[in-house]
Amino acid sequence: MVYFDNAATTRVKEEVLEAMLPVFTDNFGNASSTYTTPGQRARKALSDARRTVAAALNAEEREIFFTGGGSESDNWAIKGYALKNKSKGNHIITTAVEHHAVLHTCEFLEKHGFEVTYLPVDEEGAVSAEQVRAAIRPDTLLVSVMFANNEIGTINPIAEIGAVCREKGVAFHTDAVQAVGAVPIDVKAMNIDMLSASGHKFHGPKGIGVLYIKKGLRLDNLIHGGAQENGRRAGTENIPGAVGLAKALSIAVETMEEKTAKLTAMRDKIIDTILAEVPYVRLNGPRENRLPNNVSICFRYIEGESLLLSLDMKGFVVSSGSACTSGSLDPSHVLLAIGLPHEIAHGSMRVSLSGENTMEEVDAFLAELPPIVRRLREMSPLFEGVEK
Repeated sequence: MVYFDNAATTRVKEEVLEAMLPVFTDNFGNASSTYTTPGQRARKALSDARRTVAAALNAEEREIFFTGGGSESDNWAIKGYALKNKSKGNHIITTAVEHHAVLHTCEFLEKHGFEVTYLPVDEEGAVSAEQVRAAIRPDTLLVSVMFANNEIGTINPIAEIGAVCREKGVAFHTDAVQAVGAVPIDVKAMNIDMLSASGHKFHGPKGIGVLYIKKGLRLDNLIHGGAQENGRRAGTENIPGAVGLAKALSIAVETMEEKTAKLTAMRDKIIDTILAEVPYVRLNGPRENRLPNNVSICFRYIEGESLLLSLDMKGFVVSSGSACTSGSLDPSHVLLAIGLPHEIAHGSMRVSLSGENTMEEVDAFLAELPPIVRRLREMSPLFEGVEK
């Protein structure tokens, strides 16, 4: 099996698993049991993990909070800040292409008296700092713009958007779940107030995430019941998860330059070959300003699900977009937001690579893909008319 669905989740690296195992079996104490040796060891492991994550983002250790994943981090950032600071205003700005963890959270807040502006994106899926500036009102208290899109790979001008928010005195959150470990991130230089990340997107374990909260920012707690995470997130800490996330992020940052070059070469070969050899296709997102591992293509006159199943039978795992919505019959909200009609959006395929993939796997994939597309189109009455 060739796994090309790394935007959905990644394999846990052996080094990450090795770092986690002792925390399950030997160093298994509760970090809140500070007066016992096992508790002190557990607390040190948690502190070391927090310090590693902080260093990767150029944050301070006390600004890093471990969560249950990226969706929880998004919920906590948006709900927590909005509810705690509603005296400052009730207006939130986000974009039409956010992950549903952001969109559904904003819809929840709309039911509780908040107003939300959903900024449109351009045909490549990007939003500009000037759009954000124009949308800010006197009652705007929060802006949330994703760092990189999970479906089409578009990277937004986060530092510029953050600078506008800083100038206007508005808090800025970014869902960086797809970007952390893939591109360099400096929360200070990029004017980021809150940032969400998830361990399983960069070869760490599932069920563990991070929320960076700039010191001095006040949020309501999302989970109550204990004093963990400096009193801001209740519940016994997932120390094996935190250790695994930190180890995975450390590896990702250390190998980023070499990995980016490898991924970009594989990505570009897939894009160039498909555009050259398969007619009636469209690249979603920009050629350059995109994640190094992301390929998103729409194939006209076929259904994306049929393409995925056919590729799966040949041993290639890809997706039709976000793993969170792949069970839906509706086309991707991201593809609709960049202006694609339903019939084209339904023919989408996302290839998301990892550093563990090889150019040999890419070559094998590109040998199988065009014949599959031709066979599926031959069964389509719509394509028969086009050929004639």
